[in-house]
Amino acid sequence: MRIISGKFKGRRLTAPKNLPVRPTTDMSKEALFNVLNNHFSFDGLKVLDLFAGTGNISYEFGSRGSDNITCVDGDFGCVKYIKQVAQEFDFNIAAIKSDVFKFLEKSNAAYDIIFADPPYNLPQAEFEKIVILIFERDMLHEDGMMIIEHSKHTKLDHLIHFSFQKNYGGSVFSFFEISDDETTEVADETDVSEEG
Repeated sequence: MRIISGKFKGRRLTAPKNLPVRPTTDMSKEALFNVLNNHFSFDGLKVLDLFAGTGNISYEFGSRGSDNITCVDGDFGCVKYIKQVAQEFDFNIAAIKSDVFKFLEKSNAAYDIIFADPPYNLPQAEFEKIVILIFERDMLHEDGMMIIEHSKHTKLDHLIHFSFQKNYGGSVFSFFEISDDETTEVADETDVSEEG
């Protein structure tokens, strides 16, 4: 995996092979940050990365200037690796080993951006629970954005605060925002293949 932009653009990272992860592809990651770049200035953003895995997404935020990042993952090896990389690059990342749902049920913090990349085979109800918990506990700032990465087989566009989605090959990013009028907007997004 590599960092695609910011201070450490082009730097490659090699995570231990035994980690139970499916990192977001570089093409999908670049597309995601193109969207975020239109909404945010990364300096000073408070970011929560759920099911953080290798920390791939968090390093991208760190390279772009975000200096308050929290990573949550249930795997000890993942958390250990994130701490190592954060120290090497001097990223302000707090890596927490925890079940994500237990973390959400206890957290009192609010964030500008929340990114979640659960295992694609997580049941539909568990994906929905992530969204429900975050909004029930007011974990997203009013002008913030939550993004969940999932497969095409998982549908989240019926949930409260759903805003739009982007499709990249076999991956889908669903975006959630707190709208002023509580109405949901379903954007007509073209499927973009990762090939070529």
